[in-house]
Amino acid sequence: MKRMGMIFRAKANKALDRAEDPRETLDYSYQKQLELLQKVRRGVADVATSRKRLELQLNQLQGQSSKLEDQGRKALALGREDLAREALSRRAALQQQVTDLETQHTTLQGEEEKLTLAAQRLQAKVDAFRTKKETIKATYTAAQAQTRIGEAFSGISEEMGDVGLAIQRAEDKTQQLQARAGAIDELLASGALDDPTGTAKDDIAAELDRLSGGSDVELELQRMKAELAGGSSSSQQAIEGGAQGGSQQSQQSSPHKFDKQ
Repeated sequence: MKRMGMIFRAKANKALDRAEDPRETLDYSYQKQLELLQKVRRGVADVATSRKRLELQLNQLQGQSSKLEDQGRKALALGREDLAREALSRRAALQQQVTDLETQHTTLQGEEEKLTLAAQRLQAKVDAFRTKKETIKATYTAAQAQTRIGEAFSGISEEMGDVGLAIQRAEDKTQQLQARAGAIDELLASGALDDPTGTAKDDIAAELDRLSGGSDVELELQRMKAELAGGSSSSQQAIEGGAQGGSQQSQQSSPHKFDKQ
């Protein structure tokens, strides 16, 4: 079970790594940081609201304390010491509440300052992360494009790999068909296979055709030689005949000249 669990986790990790896009992961992290910054800002706003509410309560209590003090003074001036004592007692109770609220106000003011400082620091970190995120995303996109171009040129990409495999399969099938056609021609020529159409010839008939074809060529060559030889002899005879005729005419014309003389 442990081994199966490890194999499952390994395959799941590999599948997740293959499906993960660093740019999407960075955007998600940036979104989470923005949400945290928003929560801090809401916390600052809540603390500031509580501080403002305490300030209003303090102002009300201080107003009531001043009013009781004035009432005590007036009662004492009218000779009502009992009323003056009652007014001062109430004022003392209010003064204790004022002291408690001032303590709470000081605490809330300190928390507000801390949260404000934390929000400012977190804002600076979020801005720096956003700049770095965009830089990493741009670098990753450029590297990815460069890798795809390199794979396309080298022929190792998935798309070009499919094209290369298709070309290789086509060449293999073409060579296979050529080899099969050549083998069938050889088998038909050797007589190992019968041609039902009767157009194929066995080896003896093919050899006789080759010899007869060669003899026809030799006969044609001899005929052309004979024609050339016959034409040359006729021309020579015609030239010799013309020369003899000219000499005979000259001999016949000569006696007549002598006779006239």
